[in-house]
Amino acid sequence: MDRLLIIVVSASLGVGFFFWFSRAINKQSVKNFVFAHQWLLHPNAICYWRAAMAAVAFLLYFFLGYQSVAIPIFTFAAILDGVDGVVARKCNLGSKLGEWLDPLCDKFTYLPALIGFAYGGIISSTLVWILVAIELFGQFFARRILDLLKTSGAANNFGKIKAIICFGLVIFCALLDDIPAVYDIGDEVLIACIILASASIVFKFVPNHYYADILSTLNFCCGISALVLTYHGYFAWAIFIIIIGQLFDLFDGRMAEKHGGTKYGPYLDDIADFVSFGLAPAYVIIKMGGSLAWIIAVIYICGVAYRLIRFVAVDKNRTDLPAGIFNGLPSPAGALIVLGGALVAPPTILWVIALISVGLMISHIRFAHFGRVLLKHIPRPLFYFMSSVMIVTISFVLKTKNVQMFGYLILCSVLLYLLVGKKWSHKSS
Repeated sequence: MDRLLIIVVSASLGVGFFFWFSRAINKQSVKNFVFAHQWLLHPNAICYWRAAMAAVAFLLYFFLGYQSVAIPIFTFAAILDGVDGVVARKCNLGSKLGEWLDPLCDKFTYLPALIGFAYGGIISSTLVWILVAIELFGQFFARRILDLLKTSGAANNFGKIKAIICFGLVIFCALLDDIPAVYDIGDEVLIACIILASASIVFKFVPNHYYADILSTLNFCCGISALVLTYHGYFAWAIFIIIIGQLFDLFDGRMAEKHGGTKYGPYLDDIADFVSFGLAPAYVIIKMGGSLAWIIAVIYICGVAYRLIRFVAVDKNRTDLPAGIFNGLPSPAGALIVLGGALVAPPTILWVIALISVGLMISHIRFAHFGRVLLKHIPRPLFYFMSSVMIVTISFVLKTKNVQMFGYLILCSVLLYLLVGKKWSHKSS
């Protein structure tokens, strides 16, 4: 328990320092201090310092036996990964070298520690070396190719979320090393890091204007996969795949606004939404059984179809509807209500839940768009942290195979969106 206390105190102090510094750097006096002490506070200098601190923590933990000293040092080194980005943005000190150096120092910070824990038997050495190979390929080969193609190799959201999870995984391994009774999800989180690291590399080679179409296509594939899984009775896996599709759907619109897209993008998005958030949840309702299952499923499909058609044909052309505000509950949130209910409720209650979902979707109650409105008001570090927590939570659910907990988490998340999305719709009006 002493180590748990050290981890909690170190993390609390580190996060507190980060938020204090993020606010302080807005003052001109603090910026002037940074400019006057660039040998210490330039983003590139911070990269060197945190890599050095991680090296010291590695030696203290794995070779000298001073784990209680190593943990706060490593935690602060991880926090500095966010600090250098804040300095670069607020003081306009970003550079081409920094774009390459920042992810390199990230890797030098968490990879040695993960290797140490792998050979200590805490996590899978095979998975760790796979991660190391992908990281090194991305840093030294993929970036070289991107330079030859004159394409930016700056870190994307996949890479940033992966780095946060890796830092957290190191701290978790330190806790697991001291308290073996802690539920071990280290390997599952490692797999998530491998997937994110691979996605980070792949998307750097994809032209920006294809991002939205790729995400819509992935959403469509998730819907088809969910139908197949539901047919074979794997309801929890089908619902999990649909939620992955919702993550793709969350960002395809933003990518289209930011980078543009192809002429087929809007049609592909609508088809993907209908399959993933209409047909797939309806099929779940049918397979859950009951005398009215087919009728409820047809009503649900009609509700989703009406919601999508109204959005394309009417709502998009309305001048009285603020940008980023939905007229009626968006179909992904409507699907979440049904999917969460399918995991925790008997068929008769599920039918009621599905009808409530349809009523909200075809209603004229306004809800703020999660990606285009709510996310814009979430600070970037908090967004990356929330994304990391969500991925770790999914890893825990997959490890425990607790279907009911999964269902309640889904329902709680959509309830939170209903409350927040409704509130922000009034603020945007």
